[in-house]
Amino acid sequence: MWEWNRPVTVREVLEDLQQERSIAYTTVMTVLDNLHQKGWVRREAEGRAYRYEAVSTRAAYAAALMNEAWSQSDNPAAALVAFFGMMSAEQRETLRDALRIVQGPQTPAAQNTAGENPAAAEAETGR
Repeated sequence: MWEWNRPVTVREVLEDLQQERSIAYTTVMTVLDNLHQKGWVRREAEGRAYRYEAVSTRAAYAAALMNEAWSQSDNPAAALVAFFGMMSAEQRETLRDALRIVQGPQTPAAQNTAGENPAAAEAETGR
């Protein structure tokens, strides 16, 4: 559904899925109805059919999955270190960019003499 970036019908989803495998219309309809009942998609009647649309973005869904996995850890810091260790250099740079966006502009008083955010330095050293 995210790929369309618009509300879609069961028929559209069916035709897309049938490019890769054989699947019944009723199967797609049942899955979309289940997703609607669970709150993952919303639907709007259009004639005798419904148009379905994802409730959240793909990015928000991925973030929720990561947050859920991280919150299940008995040692969140170790989980993050292991996760970061799995990242490529490009992924780590993307992470740094995301942190800069979340943290917003830094004032001189909020930086230490090395030019780092004290809270970030504290998190890195564990102090």
